[in-house]
Amino acid sequence: EKWDFVLVSDIHEVGSEKEIKRKKFLDELNKKGFAIKKIEDKKLFYGVRAPKQIFWKYQWLLRNPDSRLQSPNVDDIPVTTSFSLLRIRIVNFILQNTMTPDLEKLDDLMNKKVFEASFPLHEKEELREFLKEKWARWRVIFCKQPIEKIRCYFGEKVALYFAWLGWYTYLLGIAAVVGLVVFVAGITIFNSSQVSKEICEASNTIMCPLCDQKCPFWLLSDTCTYAKVTHVIDNEGTVLFAIFMAIWATVFLELWKRQRATVVTDWDLYRWDEEEEELALELINNLQHEPRQYQHSYFRSTIILLLVLVMIAVLIGIAHALVIYRVVATALFTQSDFDFLREQANTMAVMTGAVLHYITIVIMTKVNRHVALFLCDLEKPRTFTQRENNFTVKIFTFQFFTNFSSLIYIAFFLGRINGHPGNYVRVAGQWRLGECHPSGCITDLFIQMAIIMLLKQTLSNMMEYFVPWLRHKLRKQQQRPKKRSVMLGEEEEAEDPCKRHWLSNYQLNKVNVFSLFDEFLEMVIQYSFTTIFVAAFPFAPLLAFCNNLIEIHLDAKKMMRLYRRMVPRKANDIGIWLQVLEAVGILAVIGNGLVIAITSDFIPMQVYKYTYSPCMTENSTGVE
Repeated sequence: EKWDFVLVSDIHEVGSEKEIKRKKFLDELNKKGFAIKKIEDKKLFYGVRAPKQIFWKYQWLLRNPDSRLQSPNVDDIPVTTSFSLLRIRIVNFILQNTMTPDLEKLDDLMNKKVFEASFPLHEKEELREFLKEKWARWRVIFCKQPIEKIRCYFGEKVALYFAWLGWYTYLLGIAAVVGLVVFVAGITIFNSSQVSKEICEASNTIMCPLCDQKCPFWLLSDTCTYAKVTHVIDNEGTVLFAIFMAIWATVFLELWKRQRATVVTDWDLYRWDEEEEELALELINNLQHEPRQYQHSYFRSTIILLLVLVMIAVLIGIAHALVIYRVVATALFTQSDFDFLREQANTMAVMTGAVLHYITIVIMTKVNRHVALFLCDLEKPRTFTQRENNFTVKIFTFQFFTNFSSLIYIAFFLGRINGHPGNYVRVAGQWRLGECHPSGCITDLFIQMAIIMLLKQTLSNMMEYFVPWLRHKLRKQQQRPKKRSVMLGEEEEAEDPCKRHWLSNYQLNKVNVFSLFDEFLEMVIQYSFTTIFVAAFPFAPLLAFCNNLIEIHLDAKKMMRLYRRMVPRKANDIGIWLQVLEAVGILAVIGNGLVIAITSDFIPMQVYKYTYSPCMTENSTGVE
C-alpha cells in the first residue's frame, strides 16, 4: 500500500481551534478525491494518496501522447519510477495550494502549529538500496556517479546538481595538477631570485621600526627567508597559471553547456518549460484558476535596490572592522612579552584576522539568507522560478562581499595607503595602518586565502554532516514508537506496517526548497575562491578538488540516510547559477590581472631585473 505524502500533527484536544483547522484542511483534500489514512502514535500521522484521475488530467494538459486516446482508462497509466516522481510533485503542489474555508493554506497551518511536518516517503524498493550501496558509500569515491538512477529517485534538479558537481570536480583535477606543478616549480627556484639574493645580502641596509613602541630598527637581510618564500608564490609560473585558470574557467563552462545539452536531451526535457507545467498544476488543483495579475512596480524596485546597497555597505563596513582588528592586533602583539609574538606580530595578526574573517562568514551567511528572503517577499515575484532567481542573485551578491571584501583590501589596498616614516596614516590617530612585507603583499593574501579555504573545507564539512547526524540520533531517541499495552486475556493487535515506515521517515532531518540551493551556493563560492585570486594561491584548485570528492559523497550520504526525501523537481539546466558562474569567470580574468599588476611584485621585479639589477648595470656601459 503506497502513500504519496505524510502529514504530521501533534495530538490536539477535541474541539480545540487547531483540531478544527486540521479537520477543515483534511475535508478539503477529501473533496478533491484524496484517500487519507490516520495512524496515531506520539504524534498523529496522516497518509495522503491522490486519485489517478488527477494524473491523467496532468498528462492531458501537457499534451502527453497518452492523452490522445479516445477512451482513456486511468487504470492504464504505467506505475513507473518517473510516474512515482510525478505523483509526489503533483500531490505536493496540491497540498501547498489547497485552501480551507478560512483562506489558510498548508504553510499557514504549519506556522500556526496545526501541522508539524509534511514530506514524501523514502521508498523501500531496490532503487534506493542501489543508491545507498553504489553511490552513498566511501568505497565508490572515485567511481562514476549513477546520474540516471539519481534522477529516477530524486528528480532532474538534484540529478543535474550532481552531474554539474561531478563535471566541475573532474575538470578541477586538471587545474589541481597544473597548480601543484607550478608550486613545485616555485620550490625549485627557492634560491634563484635576484631580488631575494639582494635582500639576503643587504646586511648594511637599516629599516625603520615596524611599530611605535618596543620595535627596534632592523636589517633588511633579516627578512631573507620570507623573501625566498614569497618568490615561491610570486614568480613567472604563477603568472602563467593565472592565465591558464582564466582559460580553464571559460572552457569549463562551455564544456558544461555541451554536457548539459546531452543529458537533458536524453531525458527528453530540452524544450520543457517550467511555467507551462506550473500552469497545468494550477488547473489541476483548481479548474477556475485565473493567471495571477502582475504589474511591475518601479517604486518597489527602487526601495529594494536601496536596501541591497545598504546591506552591501554594511558588509563593506564589516571588512573595515576586520582591517581595524589587524591594525590593533599588530600593535598589541608588538607590545607582547613573548619574543615570538613580538617578532612575528604582522604574521600573527594576518592569521588571527583570517580566522576572525571565517567566523564572520559563518555568522553573516545566516544573516544574508534572512535579508535576501525578506527582500524577495517585498519584491513579490510572479512565479516561484522568478522568486528563486531573485533570491539567488541577492544572496550571492551578499555572500560575495562577505567573503571577498577583506581579500580585496589585502590584495589592492594594504600597504598602499599607510603613509611613510614621519607621516604615517593612523586609525583614530593612534594605530598605524598595516604595511606590506618588503617583498610584497602577496604572501599576506596567500595566508588569508589558505586559512579561509582550509577552515571552510574542514570545519564546515564536518558541521554539515555531523550536525544532521546528531539531530537524527536525538530525534530517534525522542520519537521511539509508543509501546502498546496488552490487557490480560486479549490478543495483541498486529502493528500497522505503515507505522514504522512513516515514523522512520519522520525521524529524519527536515528539508525545504532551499536545501539543494545551499549546496549550489557553497560550490559557487568555492568556484569564486578557486578562480578569482588563484594568482596568489595556486593550491586553491587542489584544495577544491579534494573537498569536492568528499562533498559529493557527503551530500549523497546525507540525502539517502539523514534527510527526508526531497520533493522531486523537473529542470533542464542549473538555472540562473550558470549566469552567476559566467559573471565569476569575468571577475576571475579581471581579478587575476589586477593581482599580477598591483599585488604581485612580478612586474616591478622584471623591470628591476632587466634594467637596474647589478647584472644589467655591469653589462651596460651607458648606465651608472
